[in-house]
Amino acid sequence: MDEQKAARIFVVSNGLQNIGDAITAAKTVLPWILAAGGAPAFVTAMLVPIRESGSMLPQEFLTPWVIRHRSRKRLWVIGSMIQAFAALLIGIAAFLLTGWALGAAVLTGLAVLSLGRSLCSITSKDVQGRTMRKGTRGIVTGRATMLGGLASLVIGIVLLPIGSRTSLLAALIIFSATCWFLAGRVFARIDEPTYPTEGFAHRNSFQLLKSSVAFRRFVIVRSLLLVTALSTSFLVTLAHSANLSGVGVFLLATGAASILGGKFSGRLSDVSSRLTMAWASLFASIVLFVTIAFPVIAPLSFFLVTLAHTAVRVARKTYVVDMAEGDERTQIVGAANTLMGVVLLVVGAISGAISFFGVSAAITFLAVLGVVGFLGALRLEEVSVGRRKA
Repeated sequence: MDEQKAARIFVVSNGLQNIGDAITAAKTVLPWILAAGGAPAFVTAMLVPIRESGSMLPQEFLTPWVIRHRSRKRLWVIGSMIQAFAALLIGIAAFLLTGWALGAAVLTGLAVLSLGRSLCSITSKDVQGRTMRKGTRGIVTGRATMLGGLASLVIGIVLLPIGSRTSLLAALIIFSATCWFLAGRVFARIDEPTYPTEGFAHRNSFQLLKSSVAFRRFVIVRSLLLVTALSTSFLVTLAHSANLSGVGVFLLATGAASILGGKFSGRLSDVSSRLTMAWASLFASIVLFVTIAFPVIAPLSFFLVTLAHTAVRVARKTYVVDMAEGDERTQIVGAANTLMGVVLLVVGAISGAISFFGVSAAITFLAVLGVVGFLGALRLEEVSVGRRKA
């Protein structure tokens, strides 16, 4: 299979997966369903930690098992089917259950979905690295991100005039299960080169942190770049407290940011994923500082920070694919994501504790974190091909 055909398959399959993510969103759609169904606030508070950490923490433990398989695309397909099953479970629960039963079913489904996403996260980098050369990977990842953004945009437009009835949202989640099922069917068509699985010495995350300076710096910088991931929920809270907008507006903002960010950040990441991460982090921090002074712009700030987050995600994925080859890449991806699952819980807990002093205090903490992340990203090793070869 030629590289262009592999890229098209990758865009469509990952784009379908991103559409599923946009619909079964732990930051917007699922909290709305839980609130409408009378689920306890504790369940809502657990959505993002389970969704994010649940997809990261298992990866180091899955890595040795993944490395024993010559074909990584088959594992990606399994991960996609697991997510389809989990989304179907969540959608049915939204139709039939209320209260604690709804909360328990949604959290269970989300945990299973995160496990499937964890498997897809490890193996997608392998398949992309095996089938596409440097200088094209960022563009491909960006285009897949744009498809998910387009879905958010369409859903936001639909919800604005007709409202957000639970039955409608449940039907959308069941539709997202179809997206993951189709994603697996499409991804299975990639003609993936396979390599021997023997002779690779596995190192755990702490061994990698100790032995590899490049890996250690990447993990530290990625931790600091959590400014874009964690600050958006505080911006939603800020807007809600001031009655500035509804959930449809934030879905529209998410979709528009993913479309714009996916289009431009992919090309920028192929030139320099390191600098793309750096400048996106600084941009988000500046927006947050301005928002502290002028809270009325919180909805606009949500869009701008989400735009920066899209750039960070695309650049980060491109960087980790470009920084290593073969099974070493698999090991780095799994170890980095597992460590980030722990860091996400810690930084989330710290920002949550600081929020007792006010939302603005938590936003300030994250903005400062982003500035330090900008400085750290500038010091990362350059692994991209640069403008001349892009």
